[in-house]
Amino acid sequence: MSVELNHTIVHSLDNRESAEFLARILGLEVGAAWGPFIPVATANGVTLDFATIPAESIVMQHYAFLVSDQEFDAAFARIREAGLSYYADPHFKQPGEINHHHGGRGVYFLDPAGHGMEILTRPYGSHPEPFRG
Repeated sequence: MSVELNHTIVHSLDNRESAEFLARILGLEVGAAWGPFIPVATANGVTLDFATIPAESIVMQHYAFLVSDQEFDAAFARIREAGLSYYADPHFKQPGEINHHHGGRGVYFLDPAGHGMEILTRPYGSHPEPFRG
Protein backbone atom coordinates (compact mmCIF):
# COMPACT_ATOMS: atom_id res chain seq x y z
CA MET A 1 0.00 0.00 0.00
CA SER A 2 1.32 3.44 -0.86
CA VAL A 3 1.41 6.15 1.79
CA GLU A 4 -1.42 8.68 1.58
CA LEU A 5 -2.54 11.53 3.80
CA ASN A 6 -5.90 10.49 5.30
CA HIS A 7 -6.86 13.41 7.55
CA THR A 8 -5.52 16.36 9.47
CA ILE A 9 -6.90 18.31 12.41
CA VAL A 10 -7.44 22.01 11.79
CA HIS A 11 -7.52 24.11 14.96
CA SER A 12 -10.27 26.70 14.94
CA LEU A 13 -12.04 29.21 17.16
CA ASP A 14 -15.37 27.63 16.20
CA ASN A 15 -15.17 24.27 14.44
CA ARG A 16 -18.55 24.57 12.71
CA GLU A 17 -17.93 28.15 11.50
CA SER A 18 -14.52 27.26 10.06
CA ALA A 19 -15.73 24.05 8.42
CA GLU A 20 -18.72 25.79 6.85
CA PHE A 21 -16.51 28.68 5.70
CA LEU A 22 -14.08 26.41 3.85
CA ALA A 23 -16.83 24.18 2.44
CA ARG A 24 -18.70 27.23 1.13
CA ILE A 25 -15.61 28.70 -0.57
CA LEU A 26 -14.55 25.38 -2.13
CA GLY A 27 -18.02 24.10 -2.96
CA LEU A 28 -17.67 21.09 -0.65
CA GLU A 29 -19.96 19.40 1.88
CA VAL A 30 -19.65 19.62 5.65
CA GLY A 31 -19.84 16.16 7.17
CA ALA A 32 -21.62 15.06 10.32
CA ALA A 33 -19.89 15.88 13.60
CA TRP A 34 -17.66 13.09 14.87
CA GLY A 35 -16.79 13.66 18.51
CA PRO A 36 -15.22 17.12 18.75
CA PHE A 37 -14.59 17.29 14.99
CA ILE A 38 -16.50 18.78 12.06
CA PRO A 39 -15.12 17.15 8.88
CA VAL A 40 -14.75 18.51 5.36
CA ALA A 41 -13.56 15.92 2.83
CA THR A 42 -11.74 16.73 -0.40
CA ALA A 43 -12.09 14.85 -3.69
CA ASN A 44 -8.88 12.88 -3.10
CA GLY A 45 -10.20 11.48 0.19
CA VAL A 46 -8.32 13.71 2.62
CA THR A 47 -10.50 14.95 5.47
CA LEU A 48 -9.91 18.21 7.30
CA ASP A 49 -11.26 17.68 10.81
CA PHE A 50 -12.02 21.06 12.38
CA ALA A 51 -11.63 21.21 16.17
CA THR A 52 -12.42 24.13 18.47
CA ILE A 53 -9.52 25.09 20.73
CA PRO A 54 -8.67 28.23 22.75
CA ALA A 55 -7.58 31.20 20.62
CA GLU A 56 -4.20 31.43 22.34
CA SER A 57 -3.41 27.87 21.23
CA ILE A 58 -4.01 28.47 17.51
CA VAL A 59 -0.89 28.75 15.39
CA MET A 60 -1.35 29.82 11.77
CA GLN A 61 -1.04 26.92 9.33
CA HIS A 62 -1.12 26.85 5.54
CA TYR A 63 -3.54 24.67 3.55
CA ALA A 64 -3.33 24.52 -0.26
CA PHE A 65 -6.08 23.09 -2.47
CA LEU A 66 -5.52 22.03 -6.07
CA VAL A 67 -8.64 22.87 -8.10
CA SER A 68 -9.70 22.87 -11.74
CA ASP A 69 -9.97 26.13 -13.67
CA GLN A 70 -13.77 26.01 -13.31
CA GLU A 71 -13.53 25.35 -9.57
CA PHE A 72 -11.06 28.24 -9.24
CA ASP A 73 -13.47 30.59 -11.01
CA ALA A 74 -16.33 29.54 -8.71
CA ALA A 75 -14.26 29.69 -5.50
CA PHE A 76 -12.69 33.02 -6.43
CA ALA A 77 -16.16 34.44 -7.14
CA ARG A 78 -17.28 33.29 -3.67
CA ILE A 79 -14.18 34.88 -2.10
CA ARG A 80 -15.00 38.21 -3.76
CA GLU A 81 -18.74 37.95 -3.00
CA ALA A 82 -17.91 37.38 0.68
CA GLY A 83 -15.78 40.53 0.67
CA LEU A 84 -12.70 38.60 1.80
CA SER A 85 -9.24 40.06 1.41
CA TYR A 86 -7.17 38.00 -1.02
CA TYR A 87 -3.56 38.03 -2.12
CA ALA A 88 -1.29 36.79 -4.89
CA ASP A 89 1.38 35.67 -2.42
CA PRO A 90 1.68 33.71 0.84
CA HIS A 91 3.18 36.70 2.67
CA PHE A 92 0.07 38.81 2.00
CA LYS A 93 2.08 41.60 0.34
CA GLN A 94 0.13 41.66 -2.96
CA PRO A 95 -3.47 42.41 -1.95
CA GLY A 96 -6.31 42.26 -4.44
CA GLU A 97 -4.31 40.18 -6.92
CA ILE A 98 -3.99 36.56 -7.99
CA ASN A 99 -0.83 34.88 -9.27
CA HIS A 100 -0.15 32.96 -12.46
CA HIS A 101 2.58 30.61 -11.25
CA HIS A 102 3.30 27.31 -12.98
CA GLY A 103 1.10 28.18 -15.94
CA GLY A 104 -2.02 28.40 -13.78
CA ARG A 105 -3.69 30.68 -11.26
CA GLY A 106 -3.48 30.91 -7.49
CA VAL A 107 -4.82 33.02 -4.65
CA TYR A 108 -4.38 33.19 -0.88
CA PHE A 109 -6.92 34.18 1.79
CA LEU A 110 -7.45 33.70 5.54
CA ASP A 111 -10.03 31.50 7.22
CA PRO A 112 -11.89 32.63 10.39
CA ALA A 113 -9.12 31.24 12.66
CA GLY A 114 -6.37 33.02 10.69
CA HIS A 115 -5.05 30.04 8.76
CA GLY A 116 -3.59 30.79 5.33
CA MET A 117 -5.70 29.12 2.66
CA GLU A 118 -4.57 28.77 -0.94
CA ILE A 119 -6.32 27.61 -4.08
CA LEU A 120 -4.24 26.86 -7.16
CA THR A 121 -4.93 25.39 -10.58
CA ARG A 122 -1.49 23.88 -11.29
CA PRO A 123 0.69 22.01 -8.81
CA TYR A 124 4.06 23.47 -7.93
CA GLY A 125 6.72 22.37 -10.39
CA SER A 126 4.25 21.57 -13.16
CA HIS A 127 5.53 24.37 -15.41
CA PRO A 128 9.19 25.42 -15.37
CA GLU A 129 9.66 28.88 -13.96
CA PRO A 130 12.10 30.49 -11.54
CA PHE A 131 11.18 30.59 -7.85
CA ARG A 132 9.99 34.07 -6.83
CA GLY A 133 9.38 33.38 -3.11
